Amino acid sequence: MALDTAGDVTSALLWSFGLAWLTWYAWKWRQELQVERQFALQNGCKPLRPWNAKWPLGLDLFFKALRVSNEGHILKFFQTIVDECGSTFVQHLFAVPGIDTIDPENLEVVLSTNFNDYDLGLRKMTFQALLGSGIFTQDGAEWKHSRHLLRPQFASNRAQNFVQIQECVERLVRSIPADGEVDLQPLFFKLTFETTMFLLFGEYAYDLEGVTEHESSFASAFNLAQEYLAHRGRLGHMYWLFNGKPFRDACKICHDFIDTAVAKALAASEGKSQNSQEEEGNYIFIDALVQQTRDPIVLRDQCLNVLLAGRDTTGCCLSWTFRLLARHPQVLNKLREEIADVVGIGPDAKPPTREELKRMPYLAIMLKEVLRLYPSVPVNSRAAIKPTILPIGGGLDGKSPVFVKKGQAVGYCVYVMHRRKDIYGEDADKFRPERWEGDELRYIHNYAYLPFNGGPRICLGQEFALLEVSYTVVRLVQLFPRIGVPSTEVLVEVGDEKQNLTLVRTRDGDEG
Repeated sequence: MALDTAGDVTSALLWSFGLAWLTWYAWKWRQELQVERQFALQNGCKPLRPWNAKWPLGLDLFFKALRVSNEGHILKFFQTIVDECGSTFVQHLFAVPGIDTIDPENLEVVLSTNFNDYDLGLRKMTFQALLGSGIFTQDGAEWKHSRHLLRPQFASNRAQNFVQIQECVERLVRSIPADGEVDLQPLFFKLTFETTMFLLFGEYAYDLEGVTEHESSFASAFNLAQEYLAHRGRLGHMYWLFNGKPFRDACKICHDFIDTAVAKALAASEGKSQNSQEEEGNYIFIDALVQQTRDPIVLRDQCLNVLLAGRDTTGCCLSWTFRLLARHPQVLNKLREEIADVVGIGPDAKPPTREELKRMPYLAIMLKEVLRLYPSVPVNSRAAIKPTILPIGGGLDGKSPVFVKKGQAVGYCVYVMHRRKDIYGEDADKFRPERWEGDELRYIHNYAYLPFNGGPRICLGQEFALLEVSYTVVRLVQLFPRIGVPSTEVLVEVGDEKQNLTLVRTRDGDEG
């Protein structure tokens, strides 16, 4: 009987504790809600337009996104949603509200003006299986430290970097057959892989036995792992659902590959002081990292993060550049004329110097137009770490401020913003480099063009990437005056996996 009484007392205490906790939680939630409402009212915030989901939890659009992603048309799908919902709207996926925007005014606030109101949100957890903790998954002090380590590689190593680009491009040229069709995309990704490996590991990259043989298996695994990351990103808090064995195996292949390079660098760094590389006039990323830590996991994570940016974004830019040049002969001819005037055309023409590349304005705007239509990072997001606001998007007219609650994600699609006809004209979907000449786009908002992001997290390697792309384009146009696509190939604008191009070497002076 005493035991039963004790059990009753314990049960009553547990119920009382549970009820008290629920009461406190409800009171706290109510207080926070009142504070948020007052904050929104004081800033003149109005509700956002909803997205066009028809099913509960947004499942209809989620499943459609999975399907079109597999078909290679996810960006076209995003374009359709924006066309129907407006430039800033709220989505409710799995009952979690998020904000989507392509308004430059909002992006300036998120990426720059109110930079400290946001972090990367779920990116760290979503990408951790592949990238671990590195510059693209870190926030706060960790991110600032990583950026500090990487900056000297681009700021003080320009001459050495350019020499490496030249050597890698010449190897690419030698691998192209004298005539006929060639799939350029794998060659471009191999090129950017080599240059980025040199950025990371310097001379150690050449000591990796069989690096070229293993690069193909690494590339396949890296591509597969990134496909999984894309799906995980779209799932939001449910990212862990995409964690199958193929994904885990792909991550392991990538980790093993970089671990080999890290082990070589660690062995070579024994007894090497931090001042030695400064005395030699070289700055190798792995050397600087080793001075901070010899933890191979930390080193691997940082190197994988940089390799992701250096290999993939630049490789994609080169692929799209030559696809567009091949399909727009008038642009190619105009570019060829500029190259001929500055450095010459043909097998005997000397390779361009960095200074000569700067004397090619049409080359610059052509690449600017490529990155407008096909930005290397077309979709991105941030998450609010405190209650904050966006300047526009609220109300029926979309002109009022918008309240962003703590923890809420703000997603933005640069690909869609770069094709806004009210910003870039009625032909915004067309490849026309001349739009960047004169006054046509001189007065657009600074955050209406974001191929390299903006604000404090703007891409550190943009100058290096543009140098690599510019030199590669000029060199190939010099040596292959006729560039086209196979006549049997259908026009595929987005998501095509192969970039089959026809390059033909001609005699000196024959420009096709």
